[in-house]
Amino acid sequence: MNLAYVETQTLSNSQFKQGLSSGLPIALGYAPAAITFGFLAETTGLTLMEATAMSMFVFAGAAQYMALNLIAIGTGALEIIFTTFIVNIRHFLMAASLEKKSEPDKPLKKAGYAFGLTDEVFAVTATRPNIVTTGFIFGVFLIAYGSWVANTIIGHWMGGFLPDLIQNSMMIALYALFIALLAPAMKENRKVILLAISAALLNGVFSLFMAEGWAIVLATIAAAVLLELRSIYDRKMKGEL
Repeated sequence: MNLAYVETQTLSNSQFKQGLSSGLPIALGYAPAAITFGFLAETTGLTLMEATAMSMFVFAGAAQYMALNLIAIGTGALEIIFTTFIVNIRHFLMAASLEKKSEPDKPLKKAGYAFGLTDEVFAVTATRPNIVTTGFIFGVFLIAYGSWVANTIIGHWMGGFLPDLIQNSMMIALYALFIALLAPAMKENRKVILLAISAALLNGVFSLFMAEGWAIVLATIAAAVLLELRSIYDRKMKGEL
């Protein structure tokens, strides 16, 4: 057997194990969030297979919670897909950034770990010194992915033991969760506050003459565009552009 090949495989296995070790804190952190998602998915009416498939093929916490909210209000599939795309569009930028830092490899492998780029996986891999190996990225991705999917199943299973009355009342947790996710960003950036208020107001207006799902989608896009145009205008007035 070629000695160089053996050394390469040994190095790859070592990098993969390092990735698993570095990704363990992410896996532990995902556990409560995934259990909550599985639980809420069950109370929303998704079957175990549907909830598990969403975690397997979407693998994006905020987008999955958003999708649950849209499902709960009876939004159509097209609106849910489009909203999920908008929420996850930042992943294109993360993948492009990691591409510059990762080692050269086959496009299929790169596409494989690009799928697993959540915010946390990106943070761990992109901040690693020097070139990041494919084995390391896959190690971080797979342990995080396994935790998210497995704990989704656990959460859904736990939700099935609760009485229907409690399950239905737990839908309020979706709204509480979004407030909890939004609050820290609102404290740090005034722009986020304006964005949230603008989107809420526009959603209220759009809901008067269109389906609720599309109202949410268009309100989100319109608020972001208007706020960015205002930001550009302010910078021009200050002579920064």
